Amino acid sequence: MEATEGGPVQLSRRAETFTESVIRDMTRLALQYGAVNLSQGFPDFAAPDLIKEAAIAAIRKDINQYAITWGNKSLREVLAAKFKSYNGVAIDPETDITVCCGATEAMIAALLAVTNPGDEIIVFEPFYENYGPDGILCDASVRYVTLHPPDWSFDSDELKSAFSSKTKAIIVNTPHNPAGKVFSEKELKLIAELCQKYDSLAITDEIYEHILYDGAKHMSMASLPGMRDRTITISGISKTYALTGWRVGWCIAEKKITNSIRKVHDFLTVGAPAPLQEGAVAGLKLGNEYYQQLAQDYLERRDFLWNALEKAGFGLYEKPQGAYYIIADISQFGYSNDVEFAKYLVKDVGIAVVPGSSFYSRPELGSQQVRFAFCKKMATLEAAAQKLKALC
Repeated sequence: MEATEGGPVQLSRRAETFTESVIRDMTRLALQYGAVNLSQGFPDFAAPDLIKEAAIAAIRKDINQYAITWGNKSLREVLAAKFKSYNGVAIDPETDITVCCGATEAMIAALLAVTNPGDEIIVFEPFYENYGPDGILCDASVRYVTLHPPDWSFDSDELKSAFSSKTKAIIVNTPHNPAGKVFSEKELKLIAELCQKYDSLAITDEIYEHILYDGAKHMSMASLPGMRDRTITISGISKTYALTGWRVGWCIAEKKITNSIRKVHDFLTVGAPAPLQEGAVAGLKLGNEYYQQLAQDYLERRDFLWNALEKAGFGLYEKPQGAYYIIADISQFGYSNDVEFAKYLVKDVGIAVVPGSSFYSRPELGSQQVRFAFCKKMATLEAAAQKLKALC
């Protein structure tokens, strides 16, 4: 686009207020320097053959045109059955589900569907990096509540003071990226109480719901008394089935909210890939044995990387209860900030991580933290452990 005679083209103020993804930028640096990529949270091992074969069969059956905008009927039906059996909430597959292009699209579609300019949304920090820009894109104001190490707890008074008559929604990510926190029943009940007091919505990102450790239990906000009709539950196949590139996720909400989400979703992406939705059906039909093995495999990876980081001299908080990340403290290495340390680690040590400041509204809170992802083959983690010895 050419500049006008009067000067450069004026761009969107929204796009000027946030950066590109720091996480995906670190993946580019990992490729540039040939580093072990423990930054971006995508598995480097194969997805289950059963799921891939189901998608291939769907392609061969010519399920290759637009799906119904809000999702293939087969997927919505199996999602409704799963949500009742695992999450404890009965839903209507015809009126309460919107299948989206990943949980990322589900989140922005949900926010655009329920917020108006000037509304406030509450976000816990550290946060998954999309939540801040999502707020900006829908012209909402974001209020942040801090999760404090070592156990990533929040101050109940701080949370209570964040709520007001302007609060349209609170985003709750459990299990949590990047901290690995699993919100307790007591914490969720307090959030539910505040949502009902201030007539606010809870938008829950539950993408890691099956990746749990050490007896941690996942509880869906929608299952709590009074929250069925004021919760938007978001999840997807990316993390549970090692299919981050398929971009199949969903929003679950009561009919009126779902109608609004569906309209936004329709004009954002039309629909998620039809044959890949059929693969998702096969995945969601896997039984508890699959989920138990998934958690056990990730537990082994978590403990292996934890021990390697401890030996290398990183400061560690409480072990993650869920998801597949570890936040580590870097203060003992003497670097002025996390970005400087992350660049050193990728260029000179050969390991890519995410600077902790990218997960905070106040960068200083994460200036001595970095995030490691352990959703990798054991061989990948072993290679990383070897490189970490350079720090000892």
